[in-house]
Amino acid sequence: MYKRSLKIAAIALALSLSGCGLLPEKVDETKNWSASRLYSEAREELTSGNYEKAIQHFEKLEARYPFGTYAQQAQMEVAYAHYRQGEQPEALAAVERFIKLHPNHPNVDYMYYLRGLINFNDRVGFLDFLSKQDPSERDPKAARDAFDAFKLLAERFPDSVYTKDATSRMKYLVNAMAQYEVHVASYYYRRGAYVAAANRAQIAVSEYREAPAIEEALYIMVKSYDAMGMPDLRDDTERVLRKNFPDSVYFKGGPITSKPWWQIW
Repeated sequence: MYKRSLKIAAIALALSLSGCGLLPEKVDETKNWSASRLYSEAREELTSGNYEKAIQHFEKLEARYPFGTYAQQAQMEVAYAHYRQGEQPEALAAVERFIKLHPNHPNVDYMYYLRGLINFNDRVGFLDFLSKQDPSERDPKAARDAFDAFKLLAERFPDSVYTKDATSRMKYLVNAMAQYEVHVASYYYRRGAYVAAANRAQIAVSEYREAPAIEEALYIMVKSYDAMGMPDLRDDTERVLRKNFPDSVYFKGGPITSKPWWQIW
């Protein structure tokens, strides 16, 4: 009985160790595909919205055929596929890798543009003003990163086909970042933190001079200085407000209620 038990245990152990061998191996259908076919199939998956499979094909293409235009194009497509899939860190990593490897590529301007788009579409924390989260808890880092990326594109590639759109997005981002500062300033003012309110409004005024939100920022500064008993600063700021916005609604007792960010574009 003891020997029989040992034999059964040995057989069970052998089966467990070789269990994987009992299953049919997964066949890689792309094994013998040419570079052109791999690229064509990957593009088809990308166009169909099958981003994960497209990325797999593009990565196989680069690994099997690391030299030539197909490999470089695959690197660009991988970045775009990650972007469309909402995978921001992976998309940014792919963009940075391409720019580092191919700084003189004829289409590198597109990668600079894509880097801006990736950050521009990151709504976590900053552009999600639809939520009930307090403005002071949000960080506009993604908007600043997007602005810097678009600005770099415009400076390095002024004649790029992507520069016009990048410039328009930069204007939007300036307005959005200014509005963010005003939201925060208004938040502090409503809670009686007048020093913090004046300081945040001042940031909007000094850094985003042409943004529509400046009107409200100046008004918040006027009200904050008045609340702190600082008549000189209050009067100076009010003169600036009247000079730049002579028909301001705030002269008619307009409340401090910041407009939603989507209304500033």
